[in-house]
Amino acid sequence: MAIELKQVSKRVGADTHIYPTSIKLEEGHFNILLGTTLSGKTTLLRLMAGLERPSSGEIWFQGKNVTGVAVQQRRIAMVYQQFINYPNFTVYDNIASPLNVVRMPAAEIAQRVRKVAELLQIEPLLQRMPSELSGGQQQRTALARALVKESSLVLLDEPLANLDYKLREELREELPKLFRDSGATVVYATTEPAEALLLGGYTATLHQGRITQYGPTASVYRAPDDLLSAQVFSDPPINTAAIRKRGARFHYNDRVSWLAQGKYAALPDGSYTLAFRPHHITLAANNRDSVSVTGKVVVTEISGSESVVHMRVGSDTWVSLSHGIHQFARDQDVELFVQTDNCFYFDEQQRLI
Repeated sequence: MAIELKQVSKRVGADTHIYPTSIKLEEGHFNILLGTTLSGKTTLLRLMAGLERPSSGEIWFQGKNVTGVAVQQRRIAMVYQQFINYPNFTVYDNIASPLNVVRMPAAEIAQRVRKVAELLQIEPLLQRMPSELSGGQQQRTALARALVKESSLVLLDEPLANLDYKLREELREELPKLFRDSGATVVYATTEPAEALLLGGYTATLHQGRITQYGPTASVYRAPDDLLSAQVFSDPPINTAAIRKRGARFHYNDRVSWLAQGKYAALPDGSYTLAFRPHHITLAANNRDSVSVTGKVVVTEISGSESVVHMRVGSDTWVSLSHGIHQFARDQDVELFVQTDNCFYFDEQQRLI
């Protein structure tokens, strides 16, 4: 069954951590909470878990109001960014610990532990102590302990953030497969838009204690409801520009203009916001709808086989993400091409047009 929040809020003293929020998270899917640090992701997870009580509203799970139900009485599992294992227990005993608490028969415990250990490729490590494991192996042990409970609700709070790149990529691919057949409702908090896209499922974008949008991950990415949702779902940051429509053309900085096409041709004259992701600025014109703009380089970052160029364009600061190694001097003028067919247009209330 899905978990549903009905006008749930959380206040601590004079501070509001979560504003009144209503959302129904999909059962049997990865549900991703995407937002920057302090956006409210962990607070929402703790409210769902019963570790904190909401200041207002109700939390429903499996058709029941569980707002006042203690965490010990809920069938949940939670994994944190900082993996937590009992240092004096073997890997086997760490994984088995929640089953021992409910006095499950030893034979069934052994069967469950070995099944989940095999899934997470840690079966050869079952007799080792946590101090003998790598960080990745310790996090797999913590994940196994969450899986072995066969919980109805699994809460994952940035569980891969402290792992090395290779292991993160492996687990990002494995995690949806591990939970796909469990029937559990899975809620996964992350600060990384790329991670949300890799995990798929459904995504809720959060900003300063408010959920700005919720839906299938690809849909939220491709069609954000508003500028704030687009900004949350972009790293490097999405670029924005204040533009005006006059007649049949859009104008930027009174020096650059382009034809309003398709549904945008019928828009009334006035002010709009143009937004486009960094990989939609190129260093060469790649289609006839590209608009040429001159930018002044602030700094260039080389990341593997990609170049991230920060630049000033008029009074705006933009970021370009390009494949290949491109070195530019500070304050160098560079011609850029904005792919207007890949841009978002927002009205004066910052809603997607």
